[in-house]
Amino acid sequence: MKCPVCSTQLDQVMVGSVQFDVCKSGCGGIFCDNFELKKVDEPGEDAGDLLGEIEGPKKYRRDPAQHLKCPKCEDVTMMQHFSSAKQQVQVDECPSCAGIWLDCGELRQIRSEYMSEADREQAAQAYFDKLFGGWAATANADREADKAKIERIARMFRFICPSYYIPGKQSWGAF
Repeated sequence: MKCPVCSTQLDQVMVGSVQFDVCKSGCGGIFCDNFELKKVDEPGEDAGDLLGEIEGPKKYRRDPAQHLKCPKCEDVTMMQHFSSAKQQVQVDECPSCAGIWLDCGELRQIRSEYMSEADREQAAQAYFDKLFGGWAATANADREADKAKIERIARMFRFICPSYYIPGKQSWGAF
């Protein structure tokens, strides 16, 4: 495979039981196949220490607006997105094979964002609360108002139903 940034041949590097494609003699980028990044993206994962130290001999800075071709699926253009809710590192992902291209130093940045999976989940929850919090609160309030209406109707029918009816306890009861 060829590096999508500098067109140098990618070297295969075994880290633990996972094989990564690294641009050792070029820009220092790393190509991770589907789900491989998850095995090295946290500081506690020793396998990522070796990959985080790789830097190519060429000091190459690519334009962030440049769209790369996937080294595995040569005709597919990779999509750019942020690697986390903190939006500090923008990675390139192939929509076909789900491979991820990391420019030199991006793995180190990703590993420094969160200390653990719990920290990552907490940051994601805070991000989604920021995005959807107002809408979710409104939807929840509407649901509570609908629930109150249903309970009022159920109380009215309580006088019509037999005295042994307990709301929600009979299989034949609708309310």
